[in-house]
Amino acid sequence: MNKNTPSLLRLSESMLTLERDADDLRDRKVFDSDNEQIGKVEDLFIDEGEKKVRFLLVRAGGFLGIGAERALIPVDAVANIDEKGVHISHGRQHIAGAPLYDPNLVTNNYFEDIYGYYGYGPYWSAGYMYPNYPYYL
Repeated sequence: MNKNTPSLLRLSESMLTLERDADDLRDRKVFDSDNEQIGKVEDLFIDEGEKKVRFLLVRAGGFLGIGAERALIPVDAVANIDEKGVHISHGRQHIAGAPLYDPNLVTNNYFEDIYGYYGYGPYWSAGYMYPNYPYYL
C-alpha cells in the first residue's frame, strides 16, 4: 500500500471490536446476485485508522474448509443483509474470477486491484463515500 493507504487489520487478529454485535458478519452465509450461496464470511478487514469495515474475507468451496478458496469482497459490493445472510451485488462467475486472497502474496496494489475488479474506487481515493454498512433491510 502507498503512503495514503491506511493499514487494514483482520478483526480476528486485532483488539478492535465493532460498535454493534449485529455488525459482525463472521460465519454468516454469503449469497450472489442470483441468491445462490457462494460461501461464508470468515473474517472482516478493518481500517485501523477510521475503525470501519472495508472488506469481507469470504471462504468458498472445499469440504469442511479443506481446499476452500478465500477472496476479499469490498463492503461496497454488499447489496443487503438479512436473516439468511449477506447478499452481494455481483454474480457467482464475477465473484469466482476475483483475485484470490493469500496473505503471503498481498502486494502494494492488491487492495486497489480488488476495488477495480468490482468496479469501485478505493476508499483512500478523493471523493470516496463509505457505504451505509451493513445495509440491513
